Amino acid sequence: MEMTSSTMVKPVPHPLVGEKVPLTIFDCAAADVFVPTVLAYPAPAPANEALKEGLLKAVAPYPHLAGRLAVDQLGRRFLHVNNEGVLLIETTVKANLADVLVEGRMAIRVDHLYPTMPQPEEKIGAALLQIQLNRYKCGGLVVGICSHHHTADGHSMSMFFTAWAAAVRESKDFTMPTPFLDRAKTVVPRSTPTPVFDHRSLEFTHGDGAAAYTVIPMDRIKNITVHFTAEFLADLKARVGARCSTFQCLLAHVWKKITAARGLKPEEFTKVRVAVNCRGRADPPVPMNFFGNMVLWAFPRLQVRDLLSSSYGSVVDTICEAVAHIDGEYVQSFVDFGGVTDINGVELIATAAPPGSMFCPDAEVDSWLGFNFHQLDFGTGAPAALLPPDLPVEGLMLFVPSHQAKGGVDLFMAVADEHLTGFKQICYSLD
Repeated sequence: MEMTSSTMVKPVPHPLVGEKVPLTIFDCAAADVFVPTVLAYPAPAPANEALKEGLLKAVAPYPHLAGRLAVDQLGRRFLHVNNEGVLLIETTVKANLADVLVEGRMAIRVDHLYPTMPQPEEKIGAALLQIQLNRYKCGGLVVGICSHHHTADGHSMSMFFTAWAAAVRESKDFTMPTPFLDRAKTVVPRSTPTPVFDHRSLEFTHGDGAAAYTVIPMDRIKNITVHFTAEFLADLKARVGARCSTFQCLLAHVWKKITAARGLKPEEFTKVRVAVNCRGRADPPVPMNFFGNMVLWAFPRLQVRDLLSSSYGSVVDTICEAVAHIDGEYVQSFVDFGGVTDINGVELIATAAPPGSMFCPDAEVDSWLGFNFHQLDFGTGAPAALLPPDLPVEGLMLFVPSHQAKGGVDLFMAVADEHLTGFKQICYSLD
């Protein structure tokens, strides 16, 4: 691989340029990480110049992405909407894409295909959106993207990616989107902020240095991909016996199987951290085109013996009940908590687990099933593959729409080495 160019792409300045936007309580709860996404396009793929021109148009209505993280005089982070630009790197690869992309997966690691993520001490002042265009000898293209989570959640980045693809595909006919950008309006506390839930422990840690989970050597964490066909998912939904989403029934299934593979004691408890989009759950609702962070987490929890012996329908009910708990009252309580901590100047530390953490007996799930990453058409068709980076935490899973011809869902999951064989043996069993 050879780097041929590294530039800052600066769009036409947005009216917000110059603003210093405080992080909302939702931004603070998001992990302090750059999130990578890698998309592979076989030849003929769009030209780099077309991608750059489209990027200039698409970033313009999303000015936070061209800004930087900064720190105020009190040590609090904010988003400086300064239009310093998006980092765009171009590389050439002396290989054919077909030789390294096998059945929708890379035969090698993908971390060299997106920009090197800044170290913790380098995040302040780093480009919040960084893109790498990797052009293969055959003309194929791999687009590697990383964006800082304090800037936006997955729903927001899906909106931006969709706009970028449309800008490239439609060229002069591109209609500029008008996202909702007023972060302050999404976090309005009551006149007397009254948090009623223990957000100090649920969404944040007390910062006492006590690790919630054991940290193990990274080589003990194995990343696997499991493909669930549309037919398997239909059978799974039939097992539930009631109307449910693909996400709900698949989470019930994978939770059961990884718990069985771990060989946990029947009396132990296991829970799953489930990301929940709060835009429609807030009261009043936040517009779905809000660009920023608006995610909280539900925590379905069961005793191991109950999880393994319960019907799929019962486990789905447990998941649904936990998610339903994230309602307007809960969201307002969280916003009020943000208001109280802001008044008191309390430092908040998000509960994101460090690399090498072992969630066992617990797990965490993110769903990309509602995002459009797998359909991003820059003018030459949808990507042939969406390639996840290695997940650095045991028990972390990601649901992604499959690129295989008949659809279905791909599960990307980090599993402890000692549980890998057992999980593979039972992951397709509906018993």
